[in-house]
Amino acid sequence: MIESNILNAAIAANVAAALAEDVGDGDVSAAMLPVSQASARVITREAGVFCGLPWVVETARQVNPAIVVDAEVADGDVVQPDQVLFRLSGPGPSLLTAERTMLNFVQLLSGTATRTARYVAMIAHTNAVLLDTRKTIPGLRLAQKYAVTCGGGQNHRLGLHDAYLLKENHVAAAGSITAAIAGARQARPEMPVEIEVENLTELEEAIAAGADMAMIDNFSLADSRRAVAMAGAAIKLEASGGIDETSITDIAETGVDYISIGDLTKHIEPMDLSMRFV
Repeated sequence: MIESNILNAAIAANVAAALAEDVGDGDVSAAMLPVSQASARVITREAGVFCGLPWVVETARQVNPAIVVDAEVADGDVVQPDQVLFRLSGPGPSLLTAERTMLNFVQLLSGTATRTARYVAMIAHTNAVLLDTRKTIPGLRLAQKYAVTCGGGQNHRLGLHDAYLLKENHVAAAGSITAAIAGARQARPEMPVEIEVENLTELEEAIAAGADMAMIDNFSLADSRRAVAMAGAAIKLEASGGIDETSITDIAETGVDYISIGDLTKHIEPMDLSMRFV
């Protein structure tokens, strides 16, 4: 899980950057309107998993602290077409200024959570855990990883700084799988080591070298089953590489511990939203 203080700082930075590019030195369209109290509601036009309320609240705070957000759903809730997600009240021009930034965050994050939930449902009958990747929109890494958890998935490493994942080029630079693992253990002995392997022979070496987890990259179903048998309790296995809705269930049923999918944060179908003054 992402620590709350780190996530809150990211939310504030996300919103500040979004408002800077959208509002610039002022919302000229809203500025022509009389400053009077108004109310609005935001609905979804389609079913999905809602996500993004903290970004809505922070947008309101940064645009005008007088804006009140009344949520009717919580992050992670399943929503239906035409359902009210949240209501807004405050100065009318401020609501209009905040509208697009709020909706942009909610549509993206709800789309991420909804896609994640769809994958999670496809492997719910197995023990496999769905993981995200680093294939995220630049600047929105923590936002999308938060959305994955709202959809029922789990976070892989947040970045290059908090976990080892030694891939093909790391192994080539180190000289071998064994050397790469040894180097990682020496540099940061407290940190778990995961290493990518491309065949069963490499998996055997990773197990012998004492890796904590192996990413079995683009393994066939037959080789995935063999890998599970080889791993036993000695090492955790993460299946990865080109996995989508057509293959995830079969892969989960081989017995792997984890499945990581870039689709969760890369191929987003934004939730269709609408804000209307009441």
